[in-house]
Amino acid sequence: MKNKVIGSMLGIGALVVPLLVNAADDRPMGFFVTSVGMGNGGNLGGLEGADAYCEKLAADAGAGDREWRAYLSTEAPKKRGVFARHRIGNGPWYNAKGILIATNLSDLHLYNKTIALETALDEKGERIKGRYDKPNEHDMLTGTQEDGTAYWPDDKDHTCNNWTSSNEGSAQVGHFDRHGGGNLSWNSAHASRGCSQKDLKSTGGAGKFYCFAAD
Repeated sequence: MKNKVIGSMLGIGALVVPLLVNAADDRPMGFFVTSVGMGNGGNLGGLEGADAYCEKLAADAGAGDREWRAYLSTEAPKKRGVFARHRIGNGPWYNAKGILIATNLSDLHLYNKTIALETALDEKGERIKGRYDKPNEHDMLTGTQEDGTAYWPDDKDHTCNNWTSSNEGSAQVGHFDRHGGGNLSWNSAHASRGCSQKDLKSTGGAGKFYCFAAD
């Protein structure tokens, strides 16, 4: 009888393990905050450089088999530039712990309440310093309006010269922890003080940004 019980337990275990593996496969990491900025203020090497950085961090975390894109918009003269929302695929996106961030673009931009201090994790699944940590690093570079679109041409710089400036200009940033200055937007809270690393730090940032799997 004892052997039958043990055999039954082993049989159940053999069924549970594949289920757990399949569940993990169904929720691969598709979203993270860069654990560290690139260190050169708003100069990310343009969209290409920012994408490559997302790819590198993802690969280092064992998720390099996906197509990674930085959540960044750009600007263009007399027309709108590249939209961040058009760069990141259609979802769904999960963080490094398998928690659902958003099912699709509408969920991400219109209804999202999931991106927060506890869920906006880095590529290693670790928490980012927020508004009440020291140092505060909750500003995320986006250059984006709340709906994920680029700004209409105006006399302001919202993207640190399309992510090539570490001096002149400014960048629109979001608050991943939904705190600070009365603005709860994860992707479009306020403009940075400038584009240097020092300027980004002075307003509560470190040159970090969001990365999404676009495939």
